[in-house]
Amino acid sequence: MYCSNYGVHTEGEDAPVSSSDYQRHTTTTTSTTTNSNRNDHLFDDPEMSLAEIERQRQQLALHQKPDGSVYLLDVYETPQQYGYCSILFSLVQTLVLVIMMWQCGIAPLTVNPMVGPPPDVLDYWGAKNTPKIVEDGEGWRLMTPMLLHAGIFHWMGNISVQLETGLQFECEWGSGVWCIVYLTSTVGSSILSVIMMPQSLSVGSSGAVMGLFGAKLSEILIRSCEPNKTLQQKVGHAMRKHQFILAGGGCILVMVFSFIPFVDWAAHLGGMVTGMTVGLMVFACHCRSHVGKLVWFVLGLGLTVVGFAVSLDYMYNSDNLEIVEELRDVCGYYQQFDEDYECTCTLTNNQDDGGSGD
Repeated sequence: MYCSNYGVHTEGEDAPVSSSDYQRHTTTTTSTTTNSNRNDHLFDDPEMSLAEIERQRQQLALHQKPDGSVYLLDVYETPQQYGYCSILFSLVQTLVLVIMMWQCGIAPLTVNPMVGPPPDVLDYWGAKNTPKIVEDGEGWRLMTPMLLHAGIFHWMGNISVQLETGLQFECEWGSGVWCIVYLTSTVGSSILSVIMMPQSLSVGSSGAVMGLFGAKLSEILIRSCEPNKTLQQKVGHAMRKHQFILAGGGCILVMVFSFIPFVDWAAHLGGMVTGMTVGLMVFACHCRSHVGKLVWFVLGLGLTVVGFAVSLDYMYNSDNLEIVEELRDVCGYYQQFDEDYECTCTLTNNQDDGGSGD
């Protein structure tokens, strides 16, 4: 799925991973039998059955070049073929944006430069709104912002990362682990946003996406000491090196969108940190030693529990949280800054005093 810069010569016993320009080779080699004995060290794994060894030999032969080398990411395999949840969440997020813009139109670019609905519509659909979360008991707003996007440009940035890197991670981890990381990171991102940026609305799935990146970094850390002898071990190491670069690039891409309207840096940071701590828990099982598994799991669990407990306590009980009461009436709040701002959408015409729709 990804272009690779990692190649390996399969005929030597100390076959190191070497850097090379990526090319995809489709011609098969006829020297499978000749190279079979010389490649035995690549399949020296007591946990592999004879049938699995033979299957991997055939796959290796399919991608081998005439000089006996193979690009490792050509033979990379994931436990799951499709990223079901990545696709499902992306479809829901797309549908929600289309419905909001169809029902309520597009706000002037002076109000929302992302080419999307007005702020009051985002609030109606569940944007992070600090006074409504902390004082009005609308805790569900810690989760719903990841279903919303400020506009087309915001949506394009998040969905492109989610359907590429995020989907690849789901195929590796499985949908269950992916959802745990994605959803907990969503909540963690919203909590830190409430604490650090209580004066603004915010929406977007980028906090959850940052959580996926954070979890991937934790996985790379935990699995960095794995052996690098057999074919699949070499493939795993090559892919994780590749993904380390991708995760860093993804973080940079997402941070570019940290300072546009209705999106905030605190959500991105909160999502990434939550993903890292949850990742320590869910990937602890990959550590080869039982002591290591216990240490990583306890560390991840402790950091996650303490992080959420301290953050929630501060959010609900601290006197230092600067809540902007005017945000209960989003229309009135934005009219302070733009006299021409009007709430024309039918969803907001019948708001009650608390600012929520019927």
